[in-house]
Amino acid sequence: MKIGTYQPNKRKKAKKHGFFARKETKILKNRRKKGRKNLITK
Repeated sequence: MKIGTYQPNKRKKAKKHGFFARKETKILKNRRKKGRKNLITK
């Protein structure tokens, strides 16, 4: 049985693109230093 290409996985998606993935970047650090109200734009 063949499966399609998109196998949704919430945990995997969150780990790759979620807040904690972005937390590791320099950009978020800069935004925090600047005192932004929102760290991430929605």
